[in-house]
Amino acid sequence: MPVDPEVAAHAVPPEPWRSFLQDFDTRLKGAVALRCLGGFVVTQQYGIGRGTSDIDFLSVTAVSADDNVEVLGGLGSDLHKKYRVYLQYVGIATPPCDYADRLQRMFPGSRWAKLQLFALDPIDLALSKLERNSDRDREDVLRLAQAGYIDSDVLKARYLEEVRPYLLNKHEWHDQTLELWIEMIAAPSSNLPRASE
Repeated sequence: MPVDPEVAAHAVPPEPWRSFLQDFDTRLKGAVALRCLGGFVVTQQYGIGRGTSDIDFLSVTAVSADDNVEVLGGLGSDLHKKYRVYLQYVGIATPPCDYADRLQRMFPGSRWAKLQLFALDPIDLALSKLERNSDRDREDVLRLAQAGYIDSDVLKARYLEEVRPYLLNKHEWHDQTLELWIEMIAAPSSNLPRASE
């Protein structure tokens, strides 16, 4: 049974994210929208716990050329030094071609004047992790599936329709990785790390 993301999502971010994002918002000159993915989205939008110290984003829309997101809130910025969290552009990710049609607004209860955060939907988020395929990526995908956010049939169909046709190379590698993920989802109890790990 699929889970409703609205139930798992936070209305406002917890600390230190709340203060970091509020401070970031006050430094913006114009409207900024971030399309987010990664562990921050897994945790904050879908309620599946694991710590992270960054907000990975796939793209940014900024009205003002002065709003360089990574200068204002990236690794090594004043905000990073103050809150010990940061924003990071992710270049190694291949989301489905129509992912923007399924973006979900994050933190609807936040009262930011200029900032908006959007999360990839769970299946788009999983497929964006396919290329890197790290241990943490597989754990995130498995936890999203166990929580009812990922249906293997939809995952495979979206891959075949919206990811595979746009890959420049390594088609067979991506196909095999997806098949391994589907097998992992089908037999989750033996694949999820124990609580002590």
